[in-house]
Amino acid sequence: MKFFTKNVKIALTVLVGLVLLYWGINYLKGINLLTPANYFYTEVDSAEGLLEAAPITVNGFQVGQVREINYDYQKNKITIMLAMNKEMKVPEGSTINMVSGLLGGTSLVLKLGDGPAMKTGSYIPTSELPGLMDHVTDNVMPMVSEMLPKVDSIMSNVNGLTSDPALLAALARLDGITRQLNASAQQITILMNGLNRSVPGVMSNVNGITSNLNGATGNITDFSATLKQMPLDSTIQALNATLANLQSLSQQLNDKNSSLGKIINDRELYDNANHAIASLDSLLMDIKANPKRYINVKVF
Repeated sequence: MKFFTKNVKIALTVLVGLVLLYWGINYLKGINLLTPANYFYTEVDSAEGLLEAAPITVNGFQVGQVREINYDYQKNKITIMLAMNKEMKVPEGSTINMVSGLLGGTSLVLKLGDGPAMKTGSYIPTSELPGLMDHVTDNVMPMVSEMLPKVDSIMSNVNGLTSDPALLAALARLDGITRQLNASAQQITILMNGLNRSVPGVMSNVNGITSNLNGATGNITDFSATLKQMPLDSTIQALNATLANLQSLSQQLNDKNSSLGKIINDRELYDNANHAIASLDSLLMDIKANPKRYINVKVF
């Protein structure tokens, strides 16, 4: 007779499936049954907001999680099973506290004592530790209460400002200014359209001026080429020679020992020339007055 009959195989399959289902459900909750842990317990009056797999932290670091939450009907207490990391040693004198988060989640905070390590399965006492919502209630709400009258005063001032006729008149003037700006913008648009229509004509004139400048540039180029072809060197040499002759003539005129210098600087020669010119002038006048005295005409 075979031991693994069909019914046994079915039973083993169902059993393995149930085990896998139980492990999978706990894994989806965040509980890994395969992770080794040390188990401790604690009792609280209210576990509102606390769920299985909630973290247990020490100084903000997670060292375990809530494994089970059960209600003790004899003590009217809620018993919580704590699964601590295998390396975590909980000393005596430690306390555990429930802390509510700002968004409603609740976690456990372990405050370590300074005694020897507690045995696995021991109960950790609880203590009161204010959570974030307690801080909000104790600190923020009084400030909000103090601010509410100020906010009410600000709102009344805003209502008075918005109902002020001067503000309404200013808004009306602003509306008029906006209309004027719109009209100005339309006029500017019309002006720009006119300029756009005039730009082609202006550009044609500019093109004409450019072509004229190009022609003038060509004439200047031709004139420059003509200047290059002219015998400027020989002309300059001739001018230099003429200037040298003039300079030599000027030196001779200024030199009293030269012939020209003697003629120009001799006072007696100048006076004699003047007398000769005066005598010649008198002679010519006398010839004009008495031509018969000097010209004898005989008629045969």
